[in-house]
Amino acid sequence: MKTDIVLGLQWGDEGKGKIVDVLTPHYDIVARFQGGPNAGHSLEFDDMKFVLHTVPSGIFHSSIKNIIGNGVVIDPVILQEELDQLRKLGIDPADRILISKKAHLILPTHRIIDAASEASKGKTKIGSTLKGIGPTYMDKTGRNGLRVGDILADNFIERYEALKNKHIIFLRQFDYEYNIEEYEATWLKGIEDLRKFQFIDSEYVINQYLDDNKRILAEGAQGSLLDIDFGTYPYVTSSNTICAGACIGLGLAPTRIGEVYGVYKAYCTRVGSGPFPTELNDNEGEELRRIGREFGATTRRPRRTGWLDLVALKYTVTISGVTQLIMTKSDVFDTFDTIKVCVAYSIKGKETTMFPFELNDDVIPVYKEFKGWKKEISKLRKYDELPAELKDYIKFIEDYIGVPLKIISVSPNRDETIIR
Repeated sequence: MKTDIVLGLQWGDEGKGKIVDVLTPHYDIVARFQGGPNAGHSLEFDDMKFVLHTVPSGIFHSSIKNIIGNGVVIDPVILQEELDQLRKLGIDPADRILISKKAHLILPTHRIIDAASEASKGKTKIGSTLKGIGPTYMDKTGRNGLRVGDILADNFIERYEALKNKHIIFLRQFDYEYNIEEYEATWLKGIEDLRKFQFIDSEYVINQYLDDNKRILAEGAQGSLLDIDFGTYPYVTSSNTICAGACIGLGLAPTRIGEVYGVYKAYCTRVGSGPFPTELNDNEGEELRRIGREFGATTRRPRRTGWLDLVALKYTVTISGVTQLIMTKSDVFDTFDTIKVCVAYSIKGKETTMFPFELNDDVIPVYKEFKGWKKEISKLRKYDELPAELKDYIKFIEDYIGVPLKIISVSPNRDETIIR
């Protein structure tokens, strides 16, 4: 048996949470493989909306095991808040969630370092969510971090204090005031809540599940253009968000990867700083933001909006070996007369379809225009029912990318989905 993967192909916020929720009934296990509480996976069903930050998006299906993999970084405070919300809904998360011993912990001082570092950058800030993600991954690669399995050690508090004191010394370089006591107390309560869960050697457990013919869906966070190696550096996240990240973040061999589902919006959005060639700073951009409700699920910041960028999309499809495309929020274009798609970049007078080393002001998008469908599609459930103009839009994307588009989300709700 192989593991299938759901990835975001843009700058995040593509609708991965809904797609994982839709696909989950076909699987036995859902596993998060990277990122942390900077994720905001939104799910809507039964006239309710939920936003998950650390918990995998299979949590609302009672028969599904949910694994938080070793590539994830965990803030016990944010996780406890999330778990308490689930308990209020009558869900016992301890029955459904397994946590890798090798997942790293976000300390209160990681959050302070994140905020102090971002504040010191002034106009060059990268738009961090200030959740302590970057500093935690820095400690991980610097071999200083604390992991979930360390909670079980007799001297865990001593280890925590030692790392906290290192951070306090590091913070002296910043002119930044902070108070750690209140958050630290809540953090320690979160640690106690974590002790209720089963900590696992996830690499063994996951591979054994596959040997037992269990079906696993790996869930990515953020988007491929935020990948630490292949994204729009330095305006990226601190982990590998592409397909290879699932191998590292779960302990999977490449030969155990099956289908790779690539999720993208019918247009592009971005939160925070960084290059965005197709960005719209006009009324059309505002309309996309308003109709698409483009505000960060985690940060609530307004998202920047723009036309679909096929140069970037083909790039991210290529580096992850995407086998099936999934398009979300096509219904946002229901009222548009004309829709544009970027099919090439013009760089200093020369056209290219290659994603460049650096996106800057020299990169000018080259567009192809499509006629809008001017019809509400949220109630449609079959591909044959879609307007001809939308089918033309879809076919062009498939032909350009070279990968079939299998799922079309026509509204946020779980049931408002067309599967071809």
